[in-house]
Amino acid sequence: MSELLTKAKDLAAGLLASPPMAHRWAHVQAVGQRATELTVTVAPADRDLLLAAAWLHDIGYAPGLMDSGLHSLDGARYLQRHAYPPRLVGLVAHHTCARIEAAERGLAEQLEAFPLEEGALMDALVTADLTVGPQGQRLEVAERLEEILRRYPPQSPVHRAIQRAEPLLIAHVRRTLNRLDVDKQSAS
Repeated sequence: MSELLTKAKDLAAGLLASPPMAHRWAHVQAVGQRATELTVTVAPADRDLLLAAAWLHDIGYAPGLMDSGLHSLDGARYLQRHAYPPRLVGLVAHHTCARIEAAERGLAEQLEAFPLEEGALMDALVTADLTVGPQGQRLEVAERLEEILRRYPPQSPVHRAIQRAEPLLIAHVRRTLNRLDVDKQSAS
């Protein structure tokens, strides 16, 4: 395990493994596991970055870190203040189409301060997040999106953002699953 991944896991555990964050911690652990399964869909040089981002993607929900109301932005700001690699900070900032929620909250300009990663790496991170439910259970992307929409009322910025982002989110997952199928076929 790389130093970055060890540091990411330790930080996530330190921020999220307390009783008030039990469901979030279960989700993050399962996203980390799912990302491990998806590492074959990204370049070998990016695999540790994917895993670190999976472990850190929801740290912005931690007590004391939540500031703006947008967990991805708050997590990214924390990581930036603590000198984490810029690509990792950008992945956390922009995971799961956060730019759409940022626009709903009037925070788009603040989120744009972080680099937006596109391609297989972001696809895999979004897939890991959107194929794991809030208690760590494996879900299909449609089930996960429905679960989020049920959890947040229609007037919530999260609800509105998920509705707007749904086609983009599904496309991230499809691309990753296609890459996973290609990898399985070439291994046969």
